[in-house]
Amino acid sequence: MKLFGILLSSFIVILLLEFAVLIEIGSRWGTLPTLMLTFGTGIVGAYLARLEGLRILYRIQRKFQQGSMPTEELLDSLLVLISGVVLITPGLLTDIAGLILLLPVLRYPIKAFIKRRVQSWLSRTHVLLSM
Repeated sequence: MKLFGILLSSFIVILLLEFAVLIEIGSRWGTLPTLMLTFGTGIVGAYLARLEGLRILYRIQRKFQQGSMPTEELLDSLLVLISGVVLITPGLLTDIAGLILLLPVLRYPIKAFIKRRVQSWLSRTHVLLSM
C-alpha cells in the first residue's frame, strides 16, 4: 500500500508540474505553438525510441548468436521501453525525461545506478536459487 501511495503522489505532482509548465509556455508563446511543441516532441521522441529499440534488438540478437547473455542490452531495452511510454505522454517534462532515457550517453549513469541498487539489494537479501 505504501508503494501505491508513493506512485499516486508522484503521478499527481508530475501532472501538476506538467500543467504549470504548459500554462507558462502557452502564456508566453500562445496555444498553437505550445500544442505543436508538445505533440512534436512526442512524435519525434517516439520515432527515436523506435530506432533505438531496433538498434538494441539487433545487439541482443548478436549477443545470443555469440552465445552470451545480453544483460546490458536487456537493461537498455527496458529503459528505452520506459522512455517510449514517457515520450508519448503529453507534456514537456516527461518528454525531457524520456529523451534522457533514450540517449545512450545519458542512459549510462542511470544504468549504473540501477545496477548498484540491484547489487546492494542482492547483497542484503539471501536469495536462494534452486538448481
